[in-house]
Amino acid sequence: MTEALHRREFLKLGGAALTAVAVAPLMGLADDPPAKKRTIHKAIMYGTLTYKGSVLDQFRAVKAAGFEGVEPMSHMNQDEVVKAFDDTGLKAASVCCNTHWGKPLSHPDPAVRAEGREGVEQALKDAKRYGASSILLVPGIVNKDATYDECFTRSVAEIKKVLPLAKELDVKLAIENVWNNFITKPEQALAFLDAIDSPQVGWHFDIGNVIRYGKPEEWVPKLGKRILKLHIKEYSNFKGFNVHFFEGDDNWPAIMKALDEIGYNGWGISEQPGDQSKDAAALKDLSERMDRVFAS
Repeated sequence: MTEALHRREFLKLGGAALTAVAVAPLMGLADDPPAKKRTIHKAIMYGTLTYKGSVLDQFRAVKAAGFEGVEPMSHMNQDEVVKAFDDTGLKAASVCCNTHWGKPLSHPDPAVRAEGREGVEQALKDAKRYGASSILLVPGIVNKDATYDECFTRSVAEIKKVLPLAKELDVKLAIENVWNNFITKPEQALAFLDAIDSPQVGWHFDIGNVIRYGKPEEWVPKLGKRILKLHIKEYSNFKGFNVHFFEGDDNWPAIMKALDEIGYNGWGISEQPGDQSKDAAALKDLSERMDRVFAS
């Protein structure tokens, strides 16, 4: 009698213990904060594509690889680009001004600056036609033709001249940090934007370009909501840009955390070297690596 009672009590306790063990992990999960849901849309810069074929062939390959958008260059055949967008369902992530290196807004010759300004205006018109909300603009170059202060003054003045058109078209100018010996600190970027003083102008933050000068995750909170678009790019202090994602010095978890903290939502545009987009397999690998970047 007593032995049977002990057996029944043991079984009751055993069942309760098993139930507790099974439920405990679920209780822990319920207490954990929800996973961060990022809305960064994956695109590729057209100027980096080395996939062979027409614009439509290239867009189809980009779509098949899992991208959502493309950043065309300015001064392309508008009808051809529009047809490729319509056929594939891809979106225009941005438009990259195709004249800012050859005809910089910082040039000492007013005629060259005027040509550069016309190039920016064409980029704005292209963006409007494609449905892009901003253009990528390198504002100037510090070299034998322009000191830092001259580059700053001239490019600010030229950008202000295109603001009426930008406002009319409802397209913003996004200034990119590049290796032009100009703006190597976030404080300089803020000073440049403050000098222009327009809601039509923000920042096109190139993550890979910054590593030469500092940590991207330290730029992000300072630029904050002024970041309009992202160039997603890997960089190695030993091998340069000729590396794949996760083979360089980008601290992607820290960068993504910083972007989360400013509430960035928008386009993340690959600007990886051309050999990473030479065929369908390369594009697929690039696309999947970007997914890993965004999930970091």
